[in-house]
Amino acid sequence: MSEIREFGRSVLVQEAQGVEQLAGILDDSFDRAIDAILACSGYVVLSGVGKPWIISQKISATMASTGTPSFALHPSEALHGDIGRLQSKDLLFILSNSGSSDEIIKLVAPVKRIGTPIIAITAVPGSPLGTAGDIVLNLGDTTEACPIGMAPSVSTTVMLALGDALALTAMQQRAFGPEDYARFHPGGALGRSLMQTHEVMQPLAATAVVDKSASVKDALSAITEQKTGAAFITDNGVLLGVFTDGDLRRHVNDDNLLSQCISDVMTVGGIEVSAAALATDAVHLLEEKRIGEIPVVDASRRLVGHVSLKDMMSMHFI
Repeated sequence: MSEIREFGRSVLVQEAQGVEQLAGILDDSFDRAIDAILACSGYVVLSGVGKPWIISQKISATMASTGTPSFALHPSEALHGDIGRLQSKDLLFILSNSGSSDEIIKLVAPVKRIGTPIIAITAVPGSPLGTAGDIVLNLGDTTEACPIGMAPSVSTTVMLALGDALALTAMQQRAFGPEDYARFHPGGALGRSLMQTHEVMQPLAATAVVDKSASVKDALSAITEQKTGAAFITDNGVLLGVFTDGDLRRHVNDDNLLSQCISDVMTVGGIEVSAAALATDAVHLLEEKRIGEIPVVDASRRLVGHVSLKDMMSMHFI
């Protein structure tokens, strides 16, 4: 093995050992921290200086995306006015390996005056930060993987892992499920994969729909008005069938076609999708059947809207 690769692996092993050590020393302070997060009626705020500031931003982002309202607050900015963002109903996590950074120490007193509880994340429980914390989460004794033992590496990895443990445990305790995750991630591929059909469909008001007693002319007028490729036929709101250009071509030579009852020329039944189904299921049907629109129905098969291929493409489902 090359010397370069050997050192790279040693860094990974040392950081993995730091996380493993943290797992072994986790105590009831973690339980109390989770209870505090779940009981918080305001925001869970993360703060730190230097590399811990970067880690605190990531932890805050993870919390915010998994059901815990959160933001990050830099100590220096807090001491110059941004501390006004804090309220007594919030919960403040302060990250500092040494627990003795000047900016951190200066932040504690004004936070105490506001009445915001402090959870200290530090490797030195007896430090000024550890002493000030209402709850202290001990990072354990770590040695940095840096060749000169100075650049934060193992310590920040351990901080990040602890932050993930906090965020994801709170997520699990809230029973935060796939539907919740999709609501918080509407713009990404993960969110799209969990969206339900009713979230992406065109509503009934934008759907070409006619009663079973309507004429072919009425159906064509509805299609023209809504600028769609099909009309859906209902009886007291319940879906009966669909009328497409294919149906029109099959009956184009019929006598008095425009005045015929739509129920005589429509395709009975046909393809439909539940409003509660995943939007990706609707996309699969659109692609598999090579059609432009699919009617969306509720549990009673009442028509509630439609999904179009064009819309799915514009929302990057396809």
